[in-house]
Amino acid sequence: MTTTGAAGGRRSRGPGMTEVARAAGVSQKTVSRVVNGEPHVSPEVRDRVLKAVRDLDYRPNTAARALLLGRYRRIGVVSLGSSLYGPSTLLIALERAMQRAGYSVALASTLEGQRISVAVEALLEQGVDGIVLSEPIDDGPPLRLTADVPVVSLGEGVELEPGAGALVGADGVAAARLATEHLLSLGHRTVWHIPGPQDWWAARDRLRGWREALAAAGAPEPPLPSPGDWSPAAGYAAGRQLARLADVTAVFAANDDMAIGALRAFADVGRAVPGDVSVVGYDDIPAAAYLTPPLTTVRQNFAAVADRAVDVLIALIEGRPTPAGPAGRAVELTVRASTGPVREPDSARPRP
Repeated sequence: MTTTGAAGGRRSRGPGMTEVARAAGVSQKTVSRVVNGEPHVSPEVRDRVLKAVRDLDYRPNTAARALLLGRYRRIGVVSLGSSLYGPSTLLIALERAMQRAGYSVALASTLEGQRISVAVEALLEQGVDGIVLSEPIDDGPPLRLTADVPVVSLGEGVELEPGAGALVGADGVAAARLATEHLLSLGHRTVWHIPGPQDWWAARDRLRGWREALAAAGAPEPPLPSPGDWSPAAGYAAGRQLARLADVTAVFAANDDMAIGALRAFADVGRAVPGDVSVVGYDDIPAAAYLTPPLTTVRQNFAAVADRAVDVLIALIEGRPTPAGPAGRAVELTVRASTGPVREPDSARPRP
């Protein structure tokens, strides 16, 4: 039998279930039961069908591949289901890395308040060889995850079984230190922070890195505005608070969208960036380079993080030693025009 390709050529189509049934001397229904792992098939018949599948190079469905090879060639991803730049870009990078490795992707979202454990159970019911927890959030008591397959988490808050799980991801603590140290190196007495939502482990990492950099430099730790929700509106609200304080000369926002909101707030009250206030964001969204002024920000290498996570997970799936080393160059500071040297103290004036 043949099929016609998109370019008009003809290519061979592999044998179907009818040919397998004929070679094994059974009905198509029996072949279906075998390849789908259903009961009520004798061992002798099952062996005969599986031999026909191998002999004919039949390409069965996912369940049959799991039956024949012991694997589904499918990896589950627990995602927030968020359209925010970081989570959505990371999800795309994970899918591409899995496809390059020869695995398909099954997705379970926690966007509607579903707990991570419930999403993991849904993936296990579908049939997966391993699971990636992408951008986990704190949805209750620390989750002690027990699964029948290896698990890799891209954030903290999940207790994984030794030898069957791993924590892999960009070092948000080190990245936040890098951003804060950059501002301090420009002569700013201290750096103010606009934090993200504290049920996100990524936001907690950035808060911790900011604090560590200030402590290491002996700089005072200013009070925090209310945690934002990653949106420009949240950054604008925090920026309005900070713009009224004369001693605010440097701000590190936990993501670029909140930094953009802060830029607008400073502009609205006449505080120049970077003349009066230097601002650093996090993520390096595509718009960051085209703002006025262009935004200094921490760039995350999502592809490096995804590749590392998939490499580690597949090694766990296959029972091999996990590859050593960090996720490549996962974060770097991109310096643009939104940061500059601190002005003399009398140039920083409180605004109405």
